[in-house]
Amino acid sequence: MIQIICSKETYVYNVYHMVKAFYPSKEVTSRVEEKASNYVTVFPEEGPEITVSEEMTGEADRSDIKEMKYRIDCLLYHALSGRTKKTLAWGILMGVRPVKLAMAELEKGTPKEEFTAWYEEHLLVSRQKAELAWKVARREKELLDRLDGERGYSLYVGIPFCPSVCSYCSFSSGALSDWKERVEDYLEALKRELQAVSELSRGKILNTIYIGGGTPTTLTSLQLERLLGCIGSLFSGDGLLEYTVEAGRPDSITKEKLEVLKGCGVTRISINPQSMQQKTLEAIGRKHTVEEVYQAYHLAREAGFNNINMDIIAGLPGETASDMEDTLKKIKELSPDSLTVHSLAIKRAARMGRESRAETFHPSEDIGQMIELAAGAAEEMDMSPYYLYRQKNIAGNFENVGYAKVDKAGIYNILIMEEKQSIIACGAGASTKLVFKEPVENPANKEKKTSLIRLENVKAIDAYINRADEMIKRKEEWLWR
Repeated sequence: MIQIICSKETYVYNVYHMVKAFYPSKEVTSRVEEKASNYVTVFPEEGPEITVSEEMTGEADRSDIKEMKYRIDCLLYHALSGRTKKTLAWGILMGVRPVKLAMAELEKGTPKEEFTAWYEEHLLVSRQKAELAWKVARREKELLDRLDGERGYSLYVGIPFCPSVCSYCSFSSGALSDWKERVEDYLEALKRELQAVSELSRGKILNTIYIGGGTPTTLTSLQLERLLGCIGSLFSGDGLLEYTVEAGRPDSITKEKLEVLKGCGVTRISINPQSMQQKTLEAIGRKHTVEEVYQAYHLAREAGFNNINMDIIAGLPGETASDMEDTLKKIKELSPDSLTVHSLAIKRAARMGRESRAETFHPSEDIGQMIELAAGAAEEMDMSPYYLYRQKNIAGNFENVGYAKVDKAGIYNILIMEEKQSIIACGAGASTKLVFKEPVENPANKEKKTSLIRLENVKAIDAYINRADEMIKRKEEWLWR
C-alpha cells in the first residue's frame, strides 16, 4: 500500500491520481494533516518517502492556491518520474477533459504552435498528446458551430438493463434477468419524465437524441417501438441533427429491433464488441461470441444503417498488443463509420475493481502500443479523431478517443464533454447538465454562482421507478430558468 499525506484538502485530488497513474496496480490511500511539515508526503512500499516542502516551491505566492497546486504537481511529477523511470503522456493533467484547454485557446485565436509548446512545457504533456488535443479541438469546433446556441438542447434517455454485467462496468445498470418483472414499470416512469421534459421544453430546439444505458436493445422490439414512438410523439424532429441508440451488445440485436430503430428515425447506432478475441469476451463476462458481432453488424447494414460506431477497449485483462492488432484487423474488414477506443478504467464500483487483481493491470508501454495501433487502424479506415476524454483510474494514464469518417462523428459525444449546450437526461442514473449564459445560484453552495448545474437522477432502478415524480419536480424547478 502507498500512503499519501497532504497538508491541505485542495492538494489531495491531483496528488492521489498522479500517484495512482505512476503506480496503477498499487492500493493508494490519502489523508489530510493540516499540521504536516510538508505540503505532500508519499510513502511508497519501497524506498524513501517522497516529499514536496515549502522550501522546494521557491518564491511562489502562498496565497495563490492555483499557483501552489501547479508547483506542487510539477515537483511531485518529476520526483515520481525519477523514482519510477516513467513519464505520463498527459503530464500533470489529472482532469478528464484535456481538450477543453485546447478549445479555449482555439476560440481565443491562439496559434497551434504556441498552444502545443505551452502544453508541453507548462503541463509536461507529450508532443503527441498536445497535437492530438489540438486536432480534436478543431474538429469539435467545426461540429459545434452547426448547433443552435440560443435555443438548442440535447436529450439523453437511459435504459439501465443489460444481457449481463461486464466485469469492468461501473454504470448503474442491472442484468435483465434480475429486472425482467420491472421493465414495464420502469418504462412507465420514464414515459412520465419524458412527457414532463417535453412540456417544459416547448419553444426550444432539440438538436440530438441519445438513448444509452445499459443496453437499450435489451428491450423487446415492441417495448422499443413504444419507447421510440413516445419520444417521436413528444418531441419535434425539425432541428434534429442526430439520433443515436446504443445498440451495444451484439447478443441483444435482432433484425426486428433494427427495423424498429430505422423506422422510428434513428440515424446512428453503436455495435460494441470491446474485443474481437473470444477468450477476452469470456473473461470479462460478455455473453456473446465474435461471430455474433459479425452477424449483428451485417444485419444493421442490411437494415439501412449508414452510420455505425464500434467500441473497443485497450488494456483488457490477458490481452496483448497482438490481440489488439487482430481485433483491429477484424474491425477493418467490417469498416464501421466510427471507432471509439477506450483505455480500460477500473472503477471501485465495478467487479474488476472490487477484486483488485494485479494481473488486471498492463504496463503503460503495452497500452500505449495498443492505442497507437488503434490510431493507425482508424487512419487506414479514413477516420480522424473528433472527441477525447479521460477517466479516473484510467489505464496507463491514457485517454478515450473517438475516430470518425467525414460527416459520421457523434455530435452528442462532443456535447457531453464540452458542455456547450444543455443536455436533459431522463432515466435511472441519468445526469442532466444545464448550461447557462449568465451565472446562476449554485444549488450545492448558495454563496457561489455557476454557469453549469447538474441534476442527478437516482441510480437504483427500483428507486427511480418509485421516485420518478421527484426527478420531474427538480427539472420543473431548474429547466430553462
